Amino acid sequence: MSMTPDPAASRPARSGARTLAVTSGKGGVGKTFVTANLAAALAARGQKVLVLDADLGLANLDVVLNLHPKLTLHDVFTEKATLEQAILPAPGGFSVLLAGSGMVEYSRLTPEVRDKLLHIIDLVKPRFDWVLLDTGAGISDVVLFAISLAQDVLVVATPEPTSLTDAYATIKVLATQQERRTVGLLVNQANRVGEGKLICGQLQQVLQRFVGPTPGQTFKLELMGEVKADVAVRQAVLKRQLMLEHYPGCDAAQAIKALASKILG
Repeated sequence: MSMTPDPAASRPARSGARTLAVTSGKGGVGKTFVTANLAAALAARGQKVLVLDADLGLANLDVVLNLHPKLTLHDVFTEKATLEQAILPAPGGFSVLLAGSGMVEYSRLTPEVRDKLLHIIDLVKPRFDWVLLDTGAGISDVVLFAISLAQDVLVVATPEPTSLTDAYATIKVLATQQERRTVGLLVNQANRVGEGKLICGQLQQVLQRFVGPTPGQTFKLELMGEVKADVAVRQAVLKRQLMLEHYPGCDAAQAIKALASKILG
């Protein structure tokens, strides 16, 4: 990622994998779909990748990948299973640690949830090149804590006004509360080429007005890519297939591969 890990942020330096949180202001923008296909694109480039389902209350990574896990993060949290047992191979050549949906007790950030998430990240980091955190949407304390565990953040947004408003709110919180100086943006379901650049520029302008600049500190919203609306995406979602495996030549797949290249940059 041309985004360097943020020195201004107070995240402790941990050895091992690069960590990237994939998040969004609004739900339903394709965040989990992007995460899964990005993991496959990174794996295809020889990277050892783990996707950790950090959307603890409403997990759906298992649905996107058509996996039926017997063991989940919940079992690791309650010590019914070891981490090794819960990390599963996914189609696309990467590994997943699934959350299992309806984990209501983990949808609030208690000290216990905080400690367990931290502990798991520490355990998995030495084993992988990349750990992708598929977070929930919005700015709840669980989502923000999950994001705080990552070196880099990728915000997924669509061109819809509601998505952009919510993306702005999320980025603003990341810049002010977490003191991030760089956040990546991926515009999904773009209607035309260049729309991502336009949106990124508009958001950056508004953010610059409200987020900074404090002397010596600038905030940069970096466009990491745009994925044009593509019928193959809908097909893959409906069939619960990885787009990169089943429709590798489509425009959206090429855009995700370009994103992987930029991240590895």
